[in-house]
Amino acid sequence: MIIANASQVREIEAQTMSEYNMSSLQLMERAAQKCVDILLNLYPSKETDVVIFAGPGGNGGDGLAIARLLCQAGYHHIKAYLFNTRQSLSDDCSSNAERLKNECPNTCFIEVTQQFEPPKLTSKTLIIDAIFGIGLTRPLSGGFATLVRFINASDAQVVSVDIPSGLMCEDNSLNTPSTIVKAQHTITFSQPKLCMMLDDCQSYIGTLHIADMGFSEEAIRTTDTPYYITQHDEMVRELKKRVPWGHKGIFGHALLIAGSYGMAGAAILAAQACLKGGIGKLTIHTPLLNNDILQIAVPEATLSHDPHDRYYSQAIPATNYKAIGIGPGIGTNKDTAIAFIEQVSHAKAPLVLDADAINILGSHKGWIPQVPAYSIFTPHPKEMQRLGIFQENSYSLLLEAISMATRHKFYIILKGHHTAICTPDGKVFFNTTGNSGMATAGAGDVLTGLLTALLAQGYATTAACRLAVYIHGLAGNLASKELGEYSVTAQDILSHIPLAFKTLTQ
Repeated sequence: MIIANASQVREIEAQTMSEYNMSSLQLMERAAQKCVDILLNLYPSKETDVVIFAGPGGNGGDGLAIARLLCQAGYHHIKAYLFNTRQSLSDDCSSNAERLKNECPNTCFIEVTQQFEPPKLTSKTLIIDAIFGIGLTRPLSGGFATLVRFINASDAQVVSVDIPSGLMCEDNSLNTPSTIVKAQHTITFSQPKLCMMLDDCQSYIGTLHIADMGFSEEAIRTTDTPYYITQHDEMVRELKKRVPWGHKGIFGHALLIAGSYGMAGAAILAAQACLKGGIGKLTIHTPLLNNDILQIAVPEATLSHDPHDRYYSQAIPATNYKAIGIGPGIGTNKDTAIAFIEQVSHAKAPLVLDADAINILGSHKGWIPQVPAYSIFTPHPKEMQRLGIFQENSYSLLLEAISMATRHKFYIILKGHHTAICTPDGKVFFNTTGNSGMATAGAGDVLTGLLTALLAQGYATTAACRLAVYIHGLAGNLASKELGEYSVTAQDILSHIPLAFKTLTQ
């Protein structure tokens, strides 16, 4: 699924109307009906108090059409406010205003041209936010900013049409948080907008519902965008079938450099995830003091002992491995840092760099060019900042991650609510699995193990990244479904990896 910007959405709509011989008013009617279908499920009681705030443009036209359709569906308590302070309505908005007045004469319709007398809003009120859509390019001010603050200060339930009013389609780095509607639900049309994939916009969007508008498939296919959303069917196709005559030699041999004294758990989680990821053989390079616990916890793996008994201190030959994962729990000791850069700068196999591997590079930024092209980094936002990316808002941070990925030919897996996989060719794939229960220590180590396993089995790097992140999140969802989000641990994610694979194969 693509993510189009505001102008591209307009082009897709125009091509759809041309292809299906539709008017913009007919397309608006379809959008309104899709919204009402969702609203009927969310708020089935016909006694619900519905207040619709409609702006003067296309989004307001959607809102007025929704008011009419809700009235015709039997809702008895509807108030529709049309804000026309500049005496300038779009044609479609004006048409829907007339239809609402003519076809639903018992509906309370108020056109606000000067003074706005705000209605009483309670916890039983449903607000339909249809003030502004995706065309907004600057923060709200004046009366509309006051209206948004009034909405947010209420106890009412809020459903935004297409996008919460005040939120811009992509870049909200200079926006004013207090003038953005905070919705419990957002109904968007056909594809999410980029802002809906970013962490710092989630509090405005609430639960996202996608209304399939039946847009032109040709228009969508030819839209030039770097942004995509990973979908289940794609991952089903990416997963390779296990050949029935296979043996451990053909499913890959990986090297995992992980653990220091007191951090053996990171090595265990990464190693067990690697093994559950379908790999044939795994070697763990770790300090001698981790020997007993790893031999017991991961008996399937072969151990390689570092000369130092407490931490990774020396690069080892790695010519016989199909993939190398490095970083979980290794620490940032000076000897470890030197061993790390020697290891990765001479590596011939695909690399996964996580946790302390990223922290080491954050302290030695001049080493970054020595990391081989097409290596995979798995940072969370704070680790990105340690690499020298100091942007805090999600949009700017994403752009910096894309820049780093294209400049160095890296894969950057920027972890978040919708983890973003930034590829060397500038594409970004947002993941759709996972939940807040996965915000727990060790979850990243599990992802590192999965990535390393898929690379060792010969998956192309882009496919390995997308599939590992998707399966990791799917395992988290399965764990959460069984245990609840509060109690999910990294081991729970790990234990549900087999079921996640099974879900894809079925």
